[in-house]
Amino acid sequence: MNVFLLIAGGLSACAALLHLACIYFGAPWYRMLGAGEQMARLAEQGSHQPALITSVIFVVLAIWSVYAFSAAGLFIKLPLLRLALILITFIYLARGIAGFFFISSPIGRSPEFWLWSSLICLVFGLVHLIGIKQTWATL
Repeated sequence: MNVFLLIAGGLSACAALLHLACIYFGAPWYRMLGAGEQMARLAEQGSHQPALITSVIFVVLAIWSVYAFSAAGLFIKLPLLRLALILITFIYLARGIAGFFFISSPIGRSPEFWLWSSLICLVFGLVHLIGIKQTWATL
């Protein structure tokens, strides 16, 4: 089993669960995790929009977690494993880098949100990248 891909799967799973917690706990969690005041207010008003958006993010992150666990050797290889891992890694790294450009004009979020979320995405992407590099021949 590849340790880096196990960690990568765990990181994506944790991120997915945090998004699920936002749906369950509502506006305070949207605020705490930096989703923006507009999402928090919509959640307080009973709008379904925050839950729908957050549900989609939850599903995506959960699927990414399953793909990392599959590549790590935890269970059978999923279809398009190489392609999926390349795309997942690229998206994490691109999001991590892009977020730094929003620190000076945060568009509805705080500069701290962009800094921390970008660092987190970069770490997630790098863990995936190392795991992919180590297991490339067997994927």
